[in-house]
Amino acid sequence: MDKLLEILKDIRPDVDFENEKNLIGDSILDSLDVMSIVSEICDAFDIQVSPADIVPANFNSAEAMYKMIERLK
Repeated sequence: MDKLLEILKDIRPDVDFENEKNLIGDSILDSLDVMSIVSEICDAFDIQVSPADIVPANFNSAEAMYKMIERLK
């Protein structure tokens, strides 16, 4: 989780990823942010994120992203 939080803070240092639970629903992250996150986590965790995985539920919080990463490993 620490590695993911580091990636997220590099992409959007202005967002409190540890506490925010509605990143997509509250329009905190936009589509470009999500694509940057996907690219970074694919490289960092050696996973492939399919288009079917790029849904708001997987990106609304750091916890949701981490669960997706664990599932895709």
